[in-house]
Amino acid sequence: MKVILASGSPRRRELLEQVIPEYEIIPATGEEIITSSKPSEVVSELSYQKAEEIFKRNLISNMESLIVIGADTVVSYKENILGKPKDREDAKHMIDMLQGDTHQVYTGVTVIYTEGKNERHFTFYECTSVSVFPMNESEIEKYLDTNDWTDKAGAYGIQSKFGKFVEGIHGDYNNVVGLPIARLYHELEQRNLNF
Repeated sequence: MKVILASGSPRRRELLEQVIPEYEIIPATGEEIITSSKPSEVVSELSYQKAEEIFKRNLISNMESLIVIGADTVVSYKENILGKPKDREDAKHMIDMLQGDTHQVYTGVTVIYTEGKNERHFTFYECTSVSVFPMNESEIEKYLDTNDWTDKAGAYGIQSKFGKFVEGIHGDYNNVVGLPIARLYHELEQRNLNF
């Protein structure tokens, strides 16, 4: 059985290793097409697009079974999606919004797999609420100086330098990191996709 993670995220890689000991990493590179502004629908759409791109690229008739896992994570503040910041000023704007308040992190996961000669798939999403302590101007600037915000949705990673500002979470911590691994494990088990 060939398993592929359609993501280059080192955080997703570490989490997936808890469930699947051996797999390949082939990040999706296709254009992301979003038809909704609702965070749960956006992550579901994007995770499916990523998984489908890699599945189609790697499916060879009569080959071994194939499983492709795609995932997408967004930070949402008052139903507005905060992507990866363009620059420091953009990151500052995001942290200003999030500090002293609660926001949501959504991760969508799609698994496309072969079952005999048939193609099957399932998609789900998880939502975790994250509360951030109030931050003063000096704390925000010191955090921005670390450059820890680069390439991170919402300008932070809960598992890194921003963690000291997180007051609490309601939901799955791993979902905020980028892959709700417990839910994925149970979804795979239900379909007898055991490792």
